[in-house]
Amino acid sequence: MKKQHHIRITKEFKFEMAHALKGYDGSCRNIHGHSYELKVTVAGNTVTDETSPKLGMVMDFGDLKKIVRQTIVDVFDHSLVLNDKMPKNLTGELKKNFEKVILLPYQPTSELMVSDFAVRIQKQLPENIHLKHVLLRETVTSYAEWFAEENRL
Repeated sequence: MKKQHHIRITKEFKFEMAHALKGYDGSCRNIHGHSYELKVTVAGNTVTDETSPKLGMVMDFGDLKKIVRQTIVDVFDHSLVLNDKMPKNLTGELKKNFEKVILLPYQPTSELMVSDFAVRIQKQLPENIHLKHVLLRETVTSYAEWFAEENRL
């Protein structure tokens, strides 16, 4: 049997999203958009089965890409994300006029979204693959990070 190695792999993604922060005391209370960057790091043991097409891999990058795209990128890309406590008449009008208005049960800050994204991604990973780190970059100089060792899923 070949030696297994415990390795972390990371895949990067980009998407565009608008949001507004309900009750915020600065300009981010207004609808505005960002070019988000998302980095997802998972860990596991490398495949040692010499007959497997995944020999030497922790996880096929294509499989990780499919999970994150379906779970996060395709959902949030080119959407308007708001706290579900926004006035119903406002959100109702927005939903009538735009196809991707997402109401979340929390304030759509980078901090809370990165935590939400971590939960969504972990639920889709194979049993032997563990989510270790998620980074959500909102601007060139600002990002939020989620680390597995500091959080329980």
